[in-house]
Amino acid sequence: MTSTPCNIAMIGLGVMGRNLALNLLEHGFSVAGYDLQADLTTQAGAEAAALGKAAFVACDSLAQVLANLQTPRVIALSVPAGPAVDTVISALLDAGLALQDTVIDTGNSLWTDTIARDKAYQGKLQFFSTAVSGGELGARHGPSLMASGSADAWRQVGPMWKAIAAQVDVAGMPLPPLSQGEACAAYLGPDGAGHYVKMVHNGIEYADMQLICEVYQFLRQQLKMTAPEIGQIFALWNQGVLNSYLMEISADILQQADPQTGRPLVEMILDKAGQKGTGLWTAVNSLEVGSPAPTIAQAVFARAMSGMKPQRLQAEKTLMLVTDDSLQMSQDDIIAQLHDALYCAKLCTYAQGFALMKATASEQSWALDYAEIARIWRAGCIIRAIFLQDISRAFEQQPDLDNLLLADHFRRTLTERQLNWRKAVANASLTGIAMPGLSSALHYFDGLRTGESSASLLQAQRDYFGAHSYARTDQPEASKFHLTWSQSPRHQVQV
Repeated sequence: MTSTPCNIAMIGLGVMGRNLALNLLEHGFSVAGYDLQADLTTQAGAEAAALGKAAFVACDSLAQVLANLQTPRVIALSVPAGPAVDTVISALLDAGLALQDTVIDTGNSLWTDTIARDKAYQGKLQFFSTAVSGGELGARHGPSLMASGSADAWRQVGPMWKAIAAQVDVAGMPLPPLSQGEACAAYLGPDGAGHYVKMVHNGIEYADMQLICEVYQFLRQQLKMTAPEIGQIFALWNQGVLNSYLMEISADILQQADPQTGRPLVEMILDKAGQKGTGLWTAVNSLEVGSPAPTIAQAVFARAMSGMKPQRLQAEKTLMLVTDDSLQMSQDDIIAQLHDALYCAKLCTYAQGFALMKATASEQSWALDYAEIARIWRAGCIIRAIFLQDISRAFEQQPDLDNLLLADHFRRTLTERQLNWRKAVANASLTGIAMPGLSSALHYFDGLRTGESSASLLQAQRDYFGAHSYARTDQPEASKFHLTWSQSPRHQVQV
């Protein structure tokens, strides 16, 4: 054991764990590190030494990890989500973990698994979770941290997490590493809440990426613009209301040349997108709780469609495109329309995500602070965007806001930019360019603002073939009725 016990242990020293450990070291915390792969522990030790930080203790066993920690112990796990988490915790218990010790799952666990673990480990240890967003660079220089579990554990862990998290200034703009500002780390509630919010974050991320890709495709296919030209447009857009991490990196990607051919690198990358499942989890959750998130779902479907490369190549040859040759569009007008469409669709995507969190929070009896969630997403995470400041302000002004689009600021914005959004979606349809994200967001907007919908006919259909009953507009909604449709004269009964 070292003369001075370590503040925290990091078990799992792959990309994320190692960078979180280095981040902790750089902020003055001592770390005991361990990985089943000894070479990763050695690498972490070497990188810690290069920082000039002697407060890293490379351990070769879990028993040594426990021996090198101050008590009560704090142990962070950076291991693959799933059974590996329970395997490590079981081994820690065998090595002497105590009831008052805190174990933090920092992986990308499914939120329901986190709730189950919280129950399973009661009376054995203090189980805590912290979802980490920002990837490798975020982990190293300042991530967005979504913590949940016991409030007592947060009091112990919070100072470390707030120190290493991304920081923003008073205007909500990201600050350089090691700067002092407002930390993008927050305690969100009982175990499961943090991983749930991160799941929705990733669902929004799926949709945001898809929306940007759809605009790229239209500019490329319809306007015949080169990738670098589109990259320059995106870089310009990134200076305004569309300022975000994803817009920034998309601009960089499109202006990157392939080292081997000199062509734009994006043109040399096979158009088959992978996915790890968090977008799917979000889409499934939206169906389960009945909170529509069609743009997130369409983003998941788009990735699945991208995997159908052979079918797409065959269909391109056999499914003919029919368009109106008289359609006239100004390039400047199209670019302006796409700009506004992208902005409006992004707002709708965030609205879907926050509405989904609100619905699940109600089911789980969580008291989520939506203004705080928007604040911790302003830096350090993949979906950081300038308008998150406006989202945070909207929920500060109306904590019980049912839907983000109903906030005065966003309602005015959508009114101002709505026609361009409609034109962009119409142009895509008329020219045969798939825009499932942009169009689904528009349909979500139109569905939300439709006070009297066609669902009355749908419910009548359900009653006709399945006797599912219906409520009447002239009676209390709790009263249910059924009509014997196949008989004449029609006979309605209350059920």
